[in-house]
Amino acid sequence: MSKLSLYLQSVLYILAGINHFRNERFYLKSMPDYLPYHKELVLWSGVAEIVLGIGLLFAQTRSFAAWGIILLLIAVFPANLFMLTSGKFNKIPRWFLILRLPLQLFLITWAYSFT
Repeated sequence: MSKLSLYLQSVLYILAGINHFRNERFYLKSMPDYLPYHKELVLWSGVAEIVLGIGLLFAQTRSFAAWGIILLLIAVFPANLFMLTSGKFNKIPRWFLILRLPLQLFLITWAYSFT
């Protein structure tokens, strides 16, 4: 993969992780009811995105970070599904919430390219 793709993915996860702290309420709202410790999960997933995004930048940690991103994307899939089915996100167009589900596969494939 190209350096541009690598840097773009790295920045994407770093900014997404920072957004967990800037817009914590949105992420809390997207947590399925059956999961415990909503606030902690939101904050730790933000930390994970930042650390993994930084990890992509270094050859020594790139593969580990990419596998971590793949696991994280799988772990957050229930939140994306919850956003679509909960009725709490009526301000977001339904087509966008639906599109986010297969987008996860693209993001997983993109991360895999750095393993």
